[in-house]
Amino acid sequence: MLKLHRIIKSLACVGVITAFMGCAATQKHESTGQYIDDSAITTKVKAAIFDEATLKTLQINVKTNKGVVQLSGLVDSAHSVRKAGEVAGSVNGVVSVENDLLVK
Repeated sequence: MLKLHRIIKSLACVGVITAFMGCAATQKHESTGQYIDDSAITTKVKAAIFDEATLKTLQINVKTNKGVVQLSGLVDSAHSVRKAGEVAGSVNGVVSVENDLLVK
């Protein structure tokens, strides 16, 4: 009976460890906390771009993965490309900016 009890405890521990490992971040997947942080950074970057009068916010798409912000879309000038990168880079929590904006 004692041996069976010990086996059940061991299996329960393995199950708990496996469940927690499933929530951990990997190279291709974000943990729940990282996803929430990235969503907050995306929102802050969009708000900062919206507050910049020289940028057209509807033409700039923002995505964030592990603190790296990717800007994409079309803008009117090279100045807008640079300005959007500067604005995004100034937001708290941004690790780096991949500026993939194109001038139309």
